[in-house]
Amino acid sequence: MDTEQRFRIPLAKEGLPFVVPLVGVTIALWLIGWKIPAAIVGAAALFVIYFFRDPERKAPRIAGALLSAADGRVTAIEEVAHPAFPESRARRISVFLSLFSVHINRSPIAAQVEAVEYRPGEFFSATREESAEKNERNRIQLRNGPLRIVVDQIAGVIARRIVCTCKVGDTVEQGQRIGLIRFGSRTDVYVPLDAEVRVKKGMKVRGGETVLAVLPAVKE
Repeated sequence: MDTEQRFRIPLAKEGLPFVVPLVGVTIALWLIGWKIPAAIVGAAALFVIYFFRDPERKAPRIAGALLSAADGRVTAIEEVAHPAFPESRARRISVFLSLFSVHINRSPIAAQVEAVEYRPGEFFSATREESAEKNERNRIQLRNGPLRIVVDQIAGVIARRIVCTCKVGDTVEQGQRIGLIRFGSRTDVYVPLDAEVRVKKGMKVRGGETVLAVLPAVKE
């Protein structure tokens, strides 16, 4: 383990603009004797720290595995139209992230970032079907040789800020952090139709660890 990882604070840096002021206000209120307001603000600070937690994850060593891009619950597995895939069809696996989920997004595969496309939109509940097409969204298209995988970061009712930490041309490792969505969201992963899906609707998954599907040419 390198020095950076050994001493890494398990908190997403994107959360610091929220955490630091809350902690500062908590300390100030406590010092002037306003203990009840300090406790309330302190509780809010603890929740924000919890929300922006960023634990380390270890990808399983399974040939051809396509990993979940997010923590949460699988809400849909369906065949849909998508121009980036053979015959313009793909399998979409949708994961809903509640306020209590880890909100870091991770790459399902080792790949090069082929395209990043942000699109403004609505803020329907991320559990609703129309959120996949109408909500604010950031699409990350990944390519490894002939294989393409697409990750959609979709804002929800509360979420108002999608963060993408990769750009076109970047090379990412499987399970590497590629962004996050603040305060509730949905993440869709599009995989080839011939990939064997290993999850079911309603199942809880962990980004960078849970195998969503396995490619047929190399599955165990």
